[in-house]
Amino acid sequence: MKKNSIVKTTVVILTVMIVALTFMGCNKKNSADTSLKGTKLALAGSTSMEKLCEAMSESFMEKYPEVEVTVEYTGSSSGIEALIKKSVDIGNASRNLKQGEKDKGVVENIVAIDGIAVILNNGNSVSSLSKEELIDIYTGRITNWKVLGGNDEAIVVIGREAGSGTRGAFEEILKVDNKCAYAQELDSTGAVKAKVASISGSIGYISLDAVDSSIKSASLEGVAATEENIVNGSYTLSRPFVMATLGDVSSQSDVIKTWFEYIRSEEGKKIVSSVGLVLPQ
Repeated sequence: MKKNSIVKTTVVILTVMIVALTFMGCNKKNSADTSLKGTKLALAGSTSMEKLCEAMSESFMEKYPEVEVTVEYTGSSSGIEALIKKSVDIGNASRNLKQGEKDKGVVENIVAIDGIAVILNNGNSVSSLSKEELIDIYTGRITNWKVLGGNDEAIVVIGREAGSGTRGAFEEILKVDNKCAYAQELDSTGAVKAKVASISGSIGYISLDAVDSSIKSASLEGVAATEENIVNGSYTLSRPFVMATLGDVSSQSDVIKTWFEYIRSEEGKKIVSSVGLVLPQ
């Protein structure tokens, strides 16, 4: 009897402990879910940030299925304008913020560093340009590839539309703001890449992570556009990927704070690296 009593008592205690732990676990899960359940997170802006945003939002929603993340690719300036109007939670910009934007309370949160690749048609025999040559091409002083040792063929200068973060960063780095002689101004990274791939004498610029075999990336001052060269500073055409907020991240809603915590986690850092971007220092 005594032995049976001990066994019964032990079983009761274990049962109570299991129920208590289960209850605590459920409460913890429900508590974690409560602040995010049914929430939405809206981002808009840079087309160059599409690959990063798609990978990050997909992974984030797998971890936090109670959150719906939507991203629109409207261009950097449009994204910041949408943020200021409070029609989105985060404005994506592939450039540093302008002072006028900061004056309106927009805060620059750099989540990655991207290289800007100068791209050429695969049939172009030129493979390297100096910084001065690139400036001369985009400002219209050099108009034929034969001047650079290439074919006797007119240079078709392709660029992004006004308001593009890629264009803004490219022109600012080269100090050619409002001086470029564009033959065509296109509204997305994909459009620039497709145009350069289809026109033999064309030149353009796109995000480094968008480079593929349909075009070739030109070296600049003999330095290839690679992640390693961006990190060590030898490749000079690089710019920040910014996820801007109205006010500091610490003052944002739980879902926005959770988003930035995720980006800065080890899991988030792996995603940044996986899409060919460099982690900010």
